[in-house]
Amino acid sequence: MNATQSTLSLKSVYIDFREITKARLAISVVFSSIAGYMLGINDLQSLGWITLLKLAVGGYCMVGASNAFNQVIEKDLDALMDRTKNRPVPAGRMSRGTAVVIASLLTIIGIVLLYTINPKTAMFGAISIFLYTSVYTPLKTMTSLSVFVGAFPGAIPFMLGWVAATGEFGIEAGTLFLIQFFWQFPHFWAIGWFLYEDYEKAGFFMLPTGKKDKGTAMQVILYTVWLILASILPVFGYTGRLYITPIAAVVVFLLGLWMLFYAVQLYKLRTAKAARTLMLVSVSYITLLQLVYILDKFLR
Repeated sequence: MNATQSTLSLKSVYIDFREITKARLAISVVFSSIAGYMLGINDLQSLGWITLLKLAVGGYCMVGASNAFNQVIEKDLDALMDRTKNRPVPAGRMSRGTAVVIASLLTIIGIVLLYTINPKTAMFGAISIFLYTSVYTPLKTMTSLSVFVGAFPGAIPFMLGWVAATGEFGIEAGTLFLIQFFWQFPHFWAIGWFLYEDYEKAGFFMLPTGKKDKGTAMQVILYTVWLILASILPVFGYTGRLYITPIAAVVVFLLGLWMLFYAVQLYKLRTAKAARTLMLVSVSYITLLQLVYILDKFLR
C-alpha cells in the first residue's frame, strides 16, 4: 500500500468513526456535560482540568457507544431511509461485528473514565446507554412514546456534569435534568415533522399523534411552555446551589419566547420548513441557555 492509499484509508476510517458515533451530536452532548460541570464547581479556582477532560472524553465515548449500538440494531431500517442509508453499517463499509466491537470498547472506556471521576457519574452514563439502546431504540417502531423514553437518556448529559463536579444528585442536578428533558420534545418532534416521510419508510413513530397535524403542533407548544417554566426555576431560590439572577432569568425567558414564537409558527403553517426552523432554533436555544447560566454564575 502506497502513502496515498494509506492516507485515504485512514481518512475513510476517521469518517466512518465520525459517522457511527454521530460526532456532531456527541460534541453537542459533551458541551452540555461541560456546562453542567461549570455550574457544579464552586469557582474557577476549583476547576479540575483533568476531571473536565475525563468528562469530555468519557461523555463522547458514552454517546458514541449509544449511537453505534443503535446503528447495529437498526442496520436494515437505516438502509430504507435517505438520511441514514449511507451510514457505515447499512452502506456495507463496516460489518455489524466491527461496529459491535467499537461500541463495546467505547462503552468500557467511557464507563471507566467516568468512574474515575466518581461512581455516580459512571452509573448515570451507563443508564443512558442502556435506556437509549435497549428501550428507546426498539420502541421507535412500536409507539410514539419512544420520544418520551428517549428524552430520559437525552436529558442526562446536562445534569451529568453537575454530578461529575459535586458527586451528588440533588435538586440542582434534577433541575438541569428537567430543563433538558422538556427541551427534547419540541426539538425531536420538529425533526420528526420535517423528516416524516423518511421516518415512515422505516416504520418509525416519532410524532405524538402520528401525524403532522394541529394536535402534534399543540403539544410542541405545550412542551415549549413547560421548558420555559423549568428554565427560569433557579431564579426563585428553591433549587439549592443552582441559582440565576433576575437579569439572567429575563434573558432566558426571552430566549424561551423566541423558541415559542417558532413553535406557534409551526402550529400556524404546519410545513416542513417551519419544523426545520424550529429545530435549528431549539439547538441555538439550549446552547445559549447554558452559556447564560454559566456567564451569570461567574460574572455576578
